[in-house]
Amino acid sequence: MNPTLEKLKNQFAQALVAAFGSDYAGVDAMLVSASNPKFGDYQSNAALSLAKQLGKPPRAIAETIIQHLDVSDICETPSVAGPGFINFTLKPAYLEAQLNAIQTDSRLGIALAKNPKRVVVDFSSPNIAKEMHVGHLRSTIIGDCIARILEFQGEDVLRLNHVGDWGTQFGMLIAYLREVCPEALTTANALDLGDLVTFYKKAKQGFDEDEAFQETARQEVVKLQAGAEDSRRAWQLLCEQSRREFQVIYDRLNIHLTERGESFYNPLLPAVVEDLDKAGLLVEDAGAKCVFLEGFTNKDGQPLPLIVQKSDGGYNYATTDLAALRYRIQKDGADRIIYVTDAGQANHFAGVLQVARKAGWIPDNVEIDHVPFGLVLGEDGKKLKTRSGETVRLKDLLAQAIAHARAVLEDCLKKENREESEEYKAQVAQVFGISAVKYADLSLNRISNYIFSYDKMVALQGNTAVYLLYAYVRIQGISRKGDIDFKDLGADAKILLQEKEELVLAKHLLQLGEVISNVEQDLLPNRVCEYLYELSKKFNQFFEQCPVLWSEEPVRTSRLMLCDLTARTLQLGLSLLGIQALERI
Repeated sequence: MNPTLEKLKNQFAQALVAAFGSDYAGVDAMLVSASNPKFGDYQSNAALSLAKQLGKPPRAIAETIIQHLDVSDICETPSVAGPGFINFTLKPAYLEAQLNAIQTDSRLGIALAKNPKRVVVDFSSPNIAKEMHVGHLRSTIIGDCIARILEFQGEDVLRLNHVGDWGTQFGMLIAYLREVCPEALTTANALDLGDLVTFYKKAKQGFDEDEAFQETARQEVVKLQAGAEDSRRAWQLLCEQSRREFQVIYDRLNIHLTERGESFYNPLLPAVVEDLDKAGLLVEDAGAKCVFLEGFTNKDGQPLPLIVQKSDGGYNYATTDLAALRYRIQKDGADRIIYVTDAGQANHFAGVLQVARKAGWIPDNVEIDHVPFGLVLGEDGKKLKTRSGETVRLKDLLAQAIAHARAVLEDCLKKENREESEEYKAQVAQVFGISAVKYADLSLNRISNYIFSYDKMVALQGNTAVYLLYAYVRIQGISRKGDIDFKDLGADAKILLQEKEELVLAKHLLQLGEVISNVEQDLLPNRVCEYLYELSKKFNQFFEQCPVLWSEEPVRTSRLMLCDLTARTLQLGLSLLGIQALERI
């Protein structure tokens, strides 16, 4: 929590007890950041909520609270507004003390978690023998951001990539490759992933149309599951080829994961079925073993089953997810498990979690979160596709973003009549392009669909990554222009807040911890984006109205310190989004 907010709430709680007795010790101060500056910096509507309970007018309650409220070390005298809101305005001296205290702190005053949790974040999850496509974009970016924020908070995070590396599709693909390209099953790098995807499509077509091939594929699955050496070797080669291609994309996005695919849990699946049976939850339906779910019905109103073992003895995704859930709790020691998948999987996870809870596999102290997200749409408002109607490959999407960023950069250099090296232009375009893609996704509420537009995401103005990167670079430009190293401003240097723009910027700088704490709970990364965008705007207003290099001392040093704090806050915030800051553009 924001230390200022926490302190105000403690003082507020003491005032309630002093004014109305110990029965009100637990009443929430309901302090929120005021959206309108004329109301102050924080506002409480506690008096309104207490009116019925106390049988008094809200304004009278508010006045009584203020009489018993001692916040003189933090705020100006609180005031009552409207029907009974209590407004708090922070003192400049208090703000100065807070900023000066965090000036030398690498974490900018944001404390680590007092009791770190073991958190599993399940995200990305591509399928072996298939290329990563636009459908993997949001899970990968959102999952990485959530993991970064939790790691910054001091949580013990396990980033898991639940790769689709098991199932009927492998028997189908191996059977087909034995016929048309047997060397791919015995020799590393015999195929690239693009060729593998093509073969997979042909294998799927054969499986759907040819009963003889279908039976051959099923037999191959049996061999694979039985551990036949040649089948396992072929499967491993296919997995290794896909992993190499996936890693190229993860490296480009600067994302780190621990792979633990579906195959890892395969030996654990029989125990899942056995234990559900022992718990009396299994029902046989048309030869399949199921658990019927509460609150889930088909169009005829009949209860829907969660199938954990098919009539042919095979297992499905639900069985694997149940095994994974148990392993993460029992073996990984997870206190919190976060699944980052598209919104279309909400019912699947609701069913899996319902079964796990009925079986008693989720202790009360373990928190489970499904983090759903919407679709990536094209300019036409439909699912993003290529002109030929194919799903957009992720590597192509990222390459196009970098190309668009390069065009914007070239245009800027041309207007400024600047010459830069090819190395410089390639690096900046890479950072711009990747940052633009990440920020365009993260800046919107993840639950919503969003329209993917290269032009909008690399725009120099508006709520874009490029705008934030330029704000950071502008501050570094001040350092270069004045030949100043922010680290050498001196231990005795102090921030002094005199102008309105300085106060506005100072207050916003101190809110980052509160924003991060909120995201840790609600898992909405767009809150960080909103904070950084507002910070950039407030800094620009400060920079335009308050001369920095040409001011007299001690104002000059004070404003340089504000600039430095803003740059470090931007850099930290961008890093939590997985975005690299540039020193110059």
